[in-house]
Amino acid sequence: MNIEILGMGCAKCHKLEDMVKLAIQETGIKAEIGHVRDIKKIMEYGVMTTPALVIDGKVKVAGKLPSLADIKQMIGGK
Repeated sequence: MNIEILGMGCAKCHKLEDMVKLAIQETGIKAEIGHVRDIKKIMEYGVMTTPALVIDGKVKVAGKLPSLADIKQMIGGK
């Protein structure tokens, strides 16, 4: 699984990255996590507001912080 956090480096972007790492740790799912900060690459996803969460190339959420439970559900955890 490939997970990307889209955001220029704001506090919410860092919080989302921390939450994703925690969700991965708690569920035991194997995933690679990346952080895309390049505005052109972010716009290629069609994202206009950050932070955004992309899982396997699909934007799952943009412009808000999902809960830890929501992130676990998105990555296939329980």
